[in-house]
Amino acid sequence: MTVEISAQYVKELRSMTGAGMMDCKKALQQTDGNLDKAIEVLRQKGLASASKKSGRKTAEGLIESYIHAGSKIGVMVEINCETDFVARRSEFHNLAKNIAMQIAASPQVEYVDLESIPQSIINKEKLIEAGKDDILKKPKAVQEQIIDGRVKKRLNELSLLDQTFIRNNDITVRDLINENIALMGENIQVRRFVRFLLGQGITNTSPSFSEEVANMIKS
Repeated sequence: MTVEISAQYVKELRSMTGAGMMDCKKALQQTDGNLDKAIEVLRQKGLASASKKSGRKTAEGLIESYIHAGSKIGVMVEINCETDFVARRSEFHNLAKNIAMQIAASPQVEYVDLESIPQSIINKEKLIEAGKDDILKKPKAVQEQIIDGRVKKRLNELSLLDQTFIRNNDITVRDLINENIALMGENIQVRRFVRFLLGQGITNTSPSFSEEVANMIKS
């Protein structure tokens, strides 16, 4: 019988090892929820090394591009690793392609991670939430809790690494990168990206074109 593991336990193991969420959950299930034994399992599989590699310099890598069908959405993303050897591996190229496609399919994403979001944006989101009618009717202490929760949700929507991976809804983009760090044995970082939408900024864009782009993203 599969042991039921709490999300808090999975989160704790992930913070200790840097391994992906699903890998942590499986390790905990395999060890009946024993954290120490679960860490050993992840180490044996080479999955408990992502956090240790996170501080290592990434001076190599590649720039990947993706043009969606119809040539109306385009993405360029820089993915870095430690050596040219890993940069040439097919697995690294596949990772870069998947991340480029993820960005194309995530119209709200603007930053690599939460740490990249400027404080001015965070303050702006707090002001927006604080001014909503349903908030003003709540007690002060409750207002702060609701605002914090909504702002956190909004910031997660802006962060690439916190998106659910489009090809596997059980993991995030961060988990995907950590799995590849374990696979290839090097630190891997998304440095920057840009997303192009045909007609963006042109005020006379027709409603039918907007609907077409929305349908392309869902496809």
